[in-house]
Amino acid sequence: MNNNKSLLLFILCLIVFSILASCGKQSVVDTNFGLVIHGGAGTISRDRLSPEQEQNYRAKLEQALRIGYDVLAAGGTSLDAVEEAIVILEDSPLFNAGKGAVFASNGTNELDASIMVGKTLQAGAVSGVKQIKNPIKAARLVMEKSPHVLLYGDGAETFARGHGLEFVDQSYFYTERRWQSLQKARAKEQQTEPDKHGTVGVVALDKHGNLTAGTSTGGLTNKRFGRIGDSPIIGAGNYADNRTCAISATGTGEFFMRTVCGYAISARMEFGDVSLQTAAEDVIHNEIGRLGGTGGVIGIDKSGNMTMVFNTSGMYRGYMMSDGQPVIKIFAD
Repeated sequence: MNNNKSLLLFILCLIVFSILASCGKQSVVDTNFGLVIHGGAGTISRDRLSPEQEQNYRAKLEQALRIGYDVLAAGGTSLDAVEEAIVILEDSPLFNAGKGAVFASNGTNELDASIMVGKTLQAGAVSGVKQIKNPIKAARLVMEKSPHVLLYGDGAETFARGHGLEFVDQSYFYTERRWQSLQKARAKEQQTEPDKHGTVGVVALDKHGNLTAGTSTGGLTNKRFGRIGDSPIIGAGNYADNRTCAISATGTGEFFMRTVCGYAISARMEFGDVSLQTAAEDVIHNEIGRLGGTGGVIGIDKSGNMTMVFNTSGMYRGYMMSDGQPVIKIFAD
């Protein structure tokens, strides 16, 4: 009888152990995860981009992808993956964000960034900052360390300085390429830069099933100083919701704000029961395009499906999913 009781107790212990082990594993799903990235959409064609320039863009996009992917593959959060990938792009002079930010009409650089997590719908953003080296870090601080969503200008910089972010002199953002773009825009010459909308963005799905979206930009060349585009506006240039998708946009921000682009895609999925691809195409082509706006979006949904939709001749873009294979694309074909 005692032997039977011992055997029964042993079996019960095994069952309890199995249940506990199973519960512990439910927080990590080793199937669909990955990230999608963009470095801006615009007039991008092979005749405007030399082989060397193309290789430079591809290399930097892949570096950012791999940095973010490594975070996800190790079981890290989509929030960390998005931030770390965007920092790589902000530190590069190739893109219109951080180091490569374009100049406003008064000859200064005014940077915007936002970040949003789909699990809680928490979000943070900064706009019109001039000395924060990595605005995406400031956006995350606003989300995590303040009761606010969006801080602007001096207020955002004072807040960031109080939390120890790295600051730089305005001269850090000077690149000859961007300065010449300003001179051309001032003279109302035809724009010849291959990256008209060079905003950067990353969206990611982690092994825990959580989505995050991040966007960072210097805005538009020769924009009126004080102008704020869609990139720091939650629901327009950036949006994430675990029930649907994570979206980052790039383009003529006024149109993306007027159509509430990021949320519009999510809403079509949630209430219209359509796929991420269908929703993104509808908003970019039938809404923004119809109004005369240009640009594109990247997105990833809660199941790991991704999209990269644009209505321009090209968009710097790429993705790296759970198979670990980076894919980089630039042109429309």
